[in-house]
Amino acid sequence: MQHDWATPTPLQYFAVLVQSDDDLPLLEAAASLAQDDWPELDVQQVLADVDQLAARLQRQVSGQAPVFDRLSALGQFFFGELGFAGNANDYYAVENSYLHRVLHTRRGIPISLAVLWLELARSIELAVDGVSFPGHFLVQAHLDEGRVVIDPFTGQSLSQGELRERLDEWTRPASGPGFAQELPLTLFLEGATPRQILARMLGNLKHIHHSAQDWQRAVAVQDRLITLLPRAWDEYRERGLALAELGELQRARADLAVYLRQADQAPDRDHIAERLRALGGDLI
Repeated sequence: MQHDWATPTPLQYFAVLVQSDDDLPLLEAAASLAQDDWPELDVQQVLADVDQLAARLQRQVSGQAPVFDRLSALGQFFFGELGFAGNANDYYAVENSYLHRVLHTRRGIPISLAVLWLELARSIELAVDGVSFPGHFLVQAHLDEGRVVIDPFTGQSLSQGELRERLDEWTRPASGPGFAQELPLTLFLEGATPRQILARMLGNLKHIHHSAQDWQRAVAVQDRLITLLPRAWDEYRERGLALAELGELQRARADLAVYLRQADQAPDRDHIAERLRALGGDLI
């Protein structure tokens, strides 16, 4: 019997990590995103580096200490001793989404900082979630008295009033002032699943690459998005259009055809059908 000992590609490795929601390894999958730009990245070393930070934290605070004491110690450790903070000077740099670079520079965007914060929080047995809050990813810790919501970009604990202000600011352009005030705040504070967190991280990278018209890197990110969310039909459209920009017409036609078959009521259906015909394809 012959065995195939070939090293998996970064996409194949990612596919194995995210194939099931049961025990999906968020930290490992998030760290692996950088392999599109850093193919030789040792993801296991990234995990070991985070384990070392967790061990340092555990030496400073017992997992049996009162919950608020553990949360305070985590904040001092993460934002104070380690110096993690948001990269306000270069917010849209791709490396802000790559965990091995965030560990090195101590700078990132809210969601990459959140992934590291969550891992350290769970190492001292805190009940925590990531929160896909509109416009800005947050984290929260659950206490007996309620919840503490924290901005991982600044380390600031946010009051209900501050959360309302952020929500109103984000929804005002589409819904008018005061719209968010009519909605339960808890609606926007549901814990994000690992799959949802990864999708948001990849969405950030896709936006960066599309804005730069870097279609090669955009397609690599969209390959991951479709692996992660195989029924996200809009991603087939976006990847198909990016592939067309690269001249990969066969793959582009296949993606656009999938989108048209699945998105029967899409408002851009006629436009995409016309684009498909211009690329030499037919809707089957």
